[in-house]
Amino acid sequence: MKVRGKFPVTRLRRNRRERWIRDLVAENTLSSSDLILPIFITYGVNKSEPITSMPGVNRFSLDLLEPIIESAVDHGLPAVAIFPEIKPESKTIDAKEAYNPDNIVCEAIRKIKNMNKDIGIICDAALDPFNADGHDGLVLDGKIDNDLTVELLCKQSIVQAEAGCDIIAPSDMMDGRVGAIRAALDEKHYEDVAIMSYAAKFSSNFYGPFRDAIGSKTLLKSDKHTYQLNPANISESIREVGFDIDEGADMLLVKPGLPYLDVLAKIKETYGLPTFSYQVSGEYSMLKAAINNGWLDNDKAIIETLISFKRAGADGIITYLALEAASLIENSH
Repeated sequence: MKVRGKFPVTRLRRNRRERWIRDLVAENTLSSSDLILPIFITYGVNKSEPITSMPGVNRFSLDLLEPIIESAVDHGLPAVAIFPEIKPESKTIDAKEAYNPDNIVCEAIRKIKNMNKDIGIICDAALDPFNADGHDGLVLDGKIDNDLTVELLCKQSIVQAEAGCDIIAPSDMMDGRVGAIRAALDEKHYEDVAIMSYAAKFSSNFYGPFRDAIGSKTLLKSDKHTYQLNPANISESIREVGFDIDEGADMLLVKPGLPYLDVLAKIKETYGLPTFSYQVSGEYSMLKAAINNGWLDNDKAIIETLISFKRAGADGIITYLALEAASLIENSH
C-alpha cells in the first residue's frame, strides 16, 4: 500500500473515473426547468429580424410567437420574459406608451395566454423601451425623478397584470418601487401576481447588445450610474436586496450574471429567497463570438457557464441560450 506518512493516499479520483459516478456525486445539476427564455418582440407581420450584436437572436412579430412558445413548452421551460422594441414615434419623454393597455407588451401577453399553455410570463417594469431619453426613469431637468417614475411603474404593472402577466419584474432600480407596485397590484385585486425584483442590478457595460435589441442605445445620452448599482459594491447590493424583500418581493434577480456570481452567492446565502440570475446580452454575445470563431466548444461552453450559476446559488437563469441549452440537456440523457 502506498502511504503518505502513516496514512494511505486519499484517492478523490475514484469518484471521477466514469461519467455515471460523476453524475451520481454531482453537487449541482442543470435542468430545463432552471431556464427562462427572453423573447424580443416587434411590430409587423411575419417579421423575424436578426439582432446584429446578438448572433442567433431575433426580434419577432407577434404572429410568430406561437411556435416559439410551443418550443419553450416542449423543452420544459417554466417561463418566458417579454422585451419590446417600441416604434420611435411612440417613445416620448413621459413614456406614456408604457402604461397603454393595448401596447405591444400587453398584446403579446394576451396572445400567449390565449394559447392556454402551462408556461409563465414575466414582464419588466421599466420605462427604457418607451422613454425618448432611453432611461429607466423619467428625466426632468437632466435628472431621473424617482417618485414620478415609481408612479408610472405602478401604472405599467397594472396594465401588464390586467393582460395576464404572471410575474412583474421591476428592473428600473428606483427607490421604493417594489412596495409601491405591490400595493398597486393588491389594490386592484392582483394579489396573485408575483414580483421578481431586479434587486441587485449593476450599472454594467454588458447591456449594450440588449439596448440595440430594444432600440434605446442611440437615445441614451448619459449613463445609468445614478440609479443602478456601482460594480465595485457588494455590501450596498445586500442592503438594496433587504429593502426589496421588506417591500414585498417574492423573488430576487441579480444582473448581470457571470461577472457577479459572488454577489449572487452572497445574496442567496444571506436571504434564502428564490434567487435568479440574468445571463445578459453582453455575456451571450461574447460567448457566441468566441464559439463562432472556433475558440470555444459550443455545447460544452454553454453548459459550463450555466452550471456556474447553479453552483453560485441560482434557482433559475434568464438566458438567451435557454432553448439551445434545454436541447443539449435532453440529448445528454
